[in-house]
Amino acid sequence: MIIRPMTIDDYDEVFAIWQITSKRALSKADERDQIARYLQRNAGMSQVAVTDGIIVGTVLAGHDGRRGFIHHMAVLPQYRRRRIGHKLAERAIACIAADGIDKTHIFCYQNNETGQDFWRDFGFEKRDDVYVFSYNNKRGTL
Repeated sequence: MIIRPMTIDDYDEVFAIWQITSKRALSKADERDQIARYLQRNAGMSQVAVTDGIIVGTVLAGHDGRRGFIHHMAVLPQYRRRRIGHKLAERAIACIAADGIDKTHIFCYQNNETGQDFWRDFGFEKRDDVYVFSYNNKRGTL
């Protein structure tokens, strides 16, 4: 297995993995043009794990200049329990840290116990002191 930076050429394979593992979390922001923009803005931070020429895992990662973020960390079910997710997360966090970012966040659904266990075991700390509020920018006029 090799881990390498994700490129937009990987999009179709990566999106297929997301459809299997993260379908409920997908939105318009995960369309090809949006991911291309994210990859360009955060060059080299998102990763794919490749075995026998097939992408078996991926992590979408980047930062806003202050904090790092991990999105859509996914490994195909038949390749889990081989530390692929751990290696992907390590690489993404190392890339974020190399840009001088001191902290990385992950958003994890409340009913995703597998994800919560993974991130807790990895060393992330669950925070109970903040809530996430979202605003649809196209909803109103400025």
